[in-house]
Formats: sequence, C-alpha cells, structure tokens
Amino acid sequence: MPAPTAIAHHKITAKLGEGGMGAVYRATDTRLDRDVAVKVLPTARAGDAQYMARSELEARVLASHNHPNIAAIYGIEQGAIRTGGRPDAGRAPGARGHPS
Repeated sequence: MPAPTAIAHHKITAKLGEGGMGAVYRATDTRLDRDVAVKVLPTARAGDAQYMARSELEARVLASHNHPNIAAIYGIEQGAIRTGGRPDAGRAPGARGHPS
C-alpha cells in the first residue's frame, strides 16, 4: 500500500516506524491543531476478527490509563486512510496518541 497522505482528520507528515504490528506515522490533527502519532494496523490482518478484537482491547486498556509514560489514545478509525486524497479500500484502523 502506498504511504497514506491522511487518516481521518489527521494529515500525515512523516513515517516514524513499521513492524509486525503495523506502521506508526507522525501527523497533524487538523481539528485540534496538534501533533499526534497514528498507528495503522496491517491490512492483511483486517479480516482476522480475533486480531482486530485484541487490537481494540489494547486501545481500550491504554485509553483507560492516565500516565505520562503511557501513550494517550484519542480514538479508533476504520477505513479512514487516504492515499492521494481518496479513501483506501482496505479496513485499516488506527489508534492515535502523542508522538514520543
């Protein structure tokens, strides 16, 4: 998949890293005008209900904590990736938190 230009209301500014659990991008939240990190899960795993449920549980657990050493989660999106200004057909959710 080509690098996304936007994910939901987040304008991608740089790729921070990629691994087996997905890719992380630095982005600008265009609604709140702040820097965020956006995690994009692998599209190859989008059809795996158990993997998706585990990923959503991880985001909920992280969102329930308020600690300076734990990333804040601001939301989960599905199908929100845009490459070249158009939505991607894949089902890639992203969880957002402050970049390190």
